[in-house]
Amino acid sequence: MTSEPAAPADLPFHQLSMASLRTLARGEGGATAVAEILAAERSRRLLLLRALDEGMSEGDPLQASGMALSHRDAWSLLERVQRQAPEVFEDVLMFPPTGMWVSIALRQMRGRSSEDAPLWVVLGHLSALAAAAGARAGLDFSLAVPVRRGQVPLPTLGCAVLPVREPWSVARVECRQGELRISCGRGQVLVPRNAAANGPGWHAVRHVVLESGGRPKRLPLEELDPYRTFPRPSEPRLLSAAEAEAWEGMLADAWEILLRDEPESAEGMRRGLLSMTPTPTRERFRPYSGTAGDAVGGVTASRPDDVPQLAATLVHEFQHTKLSGLIHLQPLSVDQTAQDPEELFYAPWRDDPRPLSGLLQGIYAFTGVTRFWRAHRYAAGAAQASSAHFEFALWRAQVWSTLNLVRGHERLTPLGRHLIEGLREQCAQWLADPVPDAESELAREAAADHRARWRAHHLRPPAAAVEEAVRAWRRGDDRAPAGLAAEPELVPDSEVRFLDTAAVLVRHRLSEPDGAWRQAAAQGSGDAAGVEGATVADVLLTCDDKAGARAAFVAQLSGKGVPVAAWAGLGRALAGEGQVRNAASRLLLRFPERARAVHEAVEAAQGRAPDPVRLAEWLGQGLSPGDGTSVS
Repeated sequence: MTSEPAAPADLPFHQLSMASLRTLARGEGGATAVAEILAAERSRRLLLLRALDEGMSEGDPLQASGMALSHRDAWSLLERVQRQAPEVFEDVLMFPPTGMWVSIALRQMRGRSSEDAPLWVVLGHLSALAAAAGARAGLDFSLAVPVRRGQVPLPTLGCAVLPVREPWSVARVECRQGELRISCGRGQVLVPRNAAANGPGWHAVRHVVLESGGRPKRLPLEELDPYRTFPRPSEPRLLSAAEAEAWEGMLADAWEILLRDEPESAEGMRRGLLSMTPTPTRERFRPYSGTAGDAVGGVTASRPDDVPQLAATLVHEFQHTKLSGLIHLQPLSVDQTAQDPEELFYAPWRDDPRPLSGLLQGIYAFTGVTRFWRAHRYAAGAAQASSAHFEFALWRAQVWSTLNLVRGHERLTPLGRHLIEGLREQCAQWLADPVPDAESELAREAAADHRARWRAHHLRPPAAAVEEAVRAWRRGDDRAPAGLAAEPELVPDSEVRFLDTAAVLVRHRLSEPDGAWRQAAAQGSGDAAGVEGATVADVLLTCDDKAGARAAFVAQLSGKGVPVAAWAGLGRALAGEGQVRNAASRLLLRFPERARAVHEAVEAAQGRAPDPVRLAEWLGQGLSPGDGTSVS
C-alpha cells in the first residue's frame, strides 16, 4: 500500500484548521472538523499497517505456523485494489473493525495477547481484508484466509459458514469473473452474485439507510466482523428479523431527531459515523454503549429503550470519536511518571474512580449529551418533556462540577487547558437556562445521591481520627473530634455497582408516574421492580415517602451486612426535618464516609451497631451549610 512520497526534511503532517479547533473546543464540530480528523486517522491506519508489514517481514509468523496463509499475497492484492478501485480500498481501510484489528495484531505480535486466537489467525486477518476488498473491486484472485470456529468473515462484505470442526483452520477464497467461492475441505459456499444478499452458508453485512431524501446515509449494522467489539473480539451475533426491524426503525427515527435537534452533529455523523454494532438489551434506563480510539467511527450499543435515548447515545459516542481523533493528533494531558501513584478522580457518570485521561473523555461526551437534551426538551412531546428537562438539568450540573474539578490541572497540556476553557464557556451559558422546579430538584437530588454513594464506597477517613471519634462517642462527648475533617484517603472499591440508582428510579417515575415500579414499595418487595442496586427504601424515597424511607434505611443500617448506599439514602430522607436533622442530612450527603467508618468501628468496639440517625446528628454538629470538600 502506498502513500504520497515526501523528502525526509519535508514530511507532511496533519493539523486541524483553527476553525475546526474552535468548534471542537466547544464540544461541537461538524462535517469539516470530522473530515480533518478522518484524514489524520487514515494516515494513522496506514502507518500501523506499515508497522505490521515490517514486523512480518522480519520473521513471518504465518510461514512459521506451517499454514497456507501468505502475508505477501494479501498485501499484493490490497495494493491492486488500491490502484484499481481506490474507493473500495478506502472503505475497507477506514472500516472501524480494521482499526481495531491492526492495533490488536500489533500488540499480539509484540507479545501482548488480547484474544484467544493463535497469532497466525490474528495476523492472517489481513488476508480476509484483502479478499473482501478484492471481491468488492471485481478482481480475479485466489487467497487463503483464516477460518474462525467454522466462520470466514470478509470485512464490509459478509461472513461464510463452513462445516469445520477445528476452532482454527484455513479456507480458500476464489473470485473469478465476479463469482466468489469460499471452500475448505468438503465444505463450500458460493456467494450470491449480489453479495449484499444472504444465501446458503452466507450472511451479508446488513445496512440501514438513514434519511430517504437527497443525501441518504447508508450505515452498516455490523453483526459479523470479529473485531466489531472491543476491547476483545467476539463471534458473530445475528439479529433476529424482529430485532433488525426494531433497530432499523429506531435508527431512522433517531436520525430524524438529530437532523432537527443536533444538525451540526448529524452532519459530522454523516461523514464520520461508519458502523453500528448492536448488542443485547440491558436493564431499562441503563443502556450500554461504547467506542474505541482504535476503531474511530464505530459505535457499539445495546438496544435502546426509546428513540430519544438512542439519539443521545449517538451524540455521546460520537463525542468520543471526535475527541479520540483529536488526541491522536495531540495529547490533552501529560502521563504520570511510573514513580507517582495514579491520580484518580470522581466521575459523576461512573461507578469507579477515573484517571485524568478518562475523565476528560467523559466530560467531552456528556457535554454533547447535555447539549442534546437542552435542545430536545423543547421538541419532545408533552409526555417526554419532563424526562428531557431532568436529563438536561442533571448532566448540566454534573459536567459543570467536573469541569471545575479539573480546570487548571498541572497535567493538562496547552491543548487540554484550551479545551477545558472552551467547554466551561459553553456550559456556563447553559447555567442560566430555565428548568422547571420539579425536574431541577429531582436532578439535584440524583446528583447528590450519586456523589454520596461514591464517597461512601471509595473514601476512607484517617484511621487515627476514626479511632478518636469512637472514643469520643463512647465517652458521650458533645461532638465529633475535628480530625475527622482531614482529607480522606481514596481506596477504590472494585466491586461497587449501580451508583446511578437514584437517577434510574427518577427516570421510572417520570416516564411511568403510576407504573409497576411503584408496587415494590407498597408490597414490600425486595427486588424494587427490577432496578438493580435499589431497595424498597430507595423506591419509597423516590415516591416522596420520606418517613417510610427513613424507617427502612434505619432498619438496613441497624442490621447485619449494612448496604453502603443506605447512608446516602438516609441523608436524603432526613432533609427538611429541623436543624439537627438537617445537619445530619448534610453530613451524610457530603461526607458519608465518616458515618460509615465510625459506625463500623463503634460496632466492632462495643458489639452492637449505634443508632445511625443519632450518630449522623452527632457527626454533623458544627458542619456549616456551605462546608464541602473536593474529590480527586
